[in-house]
Amino acid sequence: MDKIIEKKKWPPKKIVLLSLSGVFVIFILYNLILADHSSKLNVETERLTVSTVTRDVFQEFIPVTGTVIPIKTVYLDAIEGGRVEKRYLEAGTFVQKGDSILTLANTDLVMNIMYREAELFEQSNNLRNTRLAMEQHRLNLQAQLIELNYEIRQQKRNYERSQELVERKLISLKEFEEARDRYDYLVNKREITLETHKQDSLYRIAQVEQLEASLHRMQDNLEIVRKNMENLTLKAPITGQLTSLNAEIGESKSRGERLGQIDVLDGFKIRVQVDEHYIARIQPGQTGEFNFAGDTYKLIIKKIFPEVKEGRFEVDMEFTDGEPEGIRRGQTTHIRLALGDLSEAILLATGGFYSSTGGQWVYVVDENGNTARKRQIRIGRQNTQNYEILEGLNPGERVITSSYDNYGDIDVLVMK
Repeated sequence: MDKIIEKKKWPPKKIVLLSLSGVFVIFILYNLILADHSSKLNVETERLTVSTVTRDVFQEFIPVTGTVIPIKTVYLDAIEGGRVEKRYLEAGTFVQKGDSILTLANTDLVMNIMYREAELFEQSNNLRNTRLAMEQHRLNLQAQLIELNYEIRQQKRNYERSQELVERKLISLKEFEEARDRYDYLVNKREITLETHKQDSLYRIAQVEQLEASLHRMQDNLEIVRKNMENLTLKAPITGQLTSLNAEIGESKSRGERLGQIDVLDGFKIRVQVDEHYIARIQPGQTGEFNFAGDTYKLIIKKIFPEVKEGRFEVDMEFTDGEPEGIRRGQTTHIRLALGDLSEAILLATGGFYSSTGGQWVYVVDENGNTARKRQIRIGRQNTQNYEILEGLNPGERVITSSYDNYGDIDVLVMK
């Protein structure tokens, strides 16, 4: 009797084939779904600048350019116009207060003085004549009063005698009335004369006061004109260096025209140009610093000029801890001007990457230092040394901060 042999359902050959097929499918799925498809680029580590993200104090400041100028400058303007007649000093000369610098000639001013002197002389004569007439009138009135008083005394005696005689009926009533009327007339005349003298005196006094006031005004005006004559000689108002003098002999200068300037060299300050974008953030008292001869010097804003010219405005900054030795007028300085107070923040060193990414992403180096991957970040404030990191980086991480210009859209940098 034959024995029935059962057929095997999973021969070894089939199992091997199925296993290989499964592995192949898994490999394909892994590459399609889970494998890293990032674009990569090999870079030389020696050509990279890698900076570590830190947490430290941060202060926002901007780089500005300033020019060293004297701490005080006095400008020389022509108070009166004229033709340059003499020059006593040259630009660059050190002057003492009161030294004569130049003299202007002004014929019109000389004629004006002569005219005012003639007016003053005429007014003085008018005042003298008025006082003389007033005195003569007073003497005439005194003579009139003396004469009236004499006539009144005589007429009073005549009137009193007539009164006695008319009572005794030795004279007629008519004669008595004539004597009485004559006496009353003289008394009234005396009162009117006194009143007239009083009113005339008040008028004369007012007239004299007006003439005296006018005379004083003329004298004051004449003094001013004479002083203007003195101002034709330009003198140094302070001690310092005559740094400029814009006047040549024979040249005509108008009133108010700038003739030169004197600088006080006891100290210096820095006139700084600031972009108008920061005009609302600049206040007196803000500080800045710059390097000179290997040392750092601090400055403070003392004055702000609000006028904007060509997109910039100016501020004056003075030294807080003394001026650097050897600094000279006209030197240019590069200043770091602080815009805010110190605050703690996550910081990343500045570098060439910003020009390529606009601060939106960076390459972050992994822990083993073999690769660097692209990561999105957000930058806040910045200064010439650091960026403030608001999102995307943590202290201790390392970032490539050199230029990304040669990397294009590469996702991963393989560091060799």
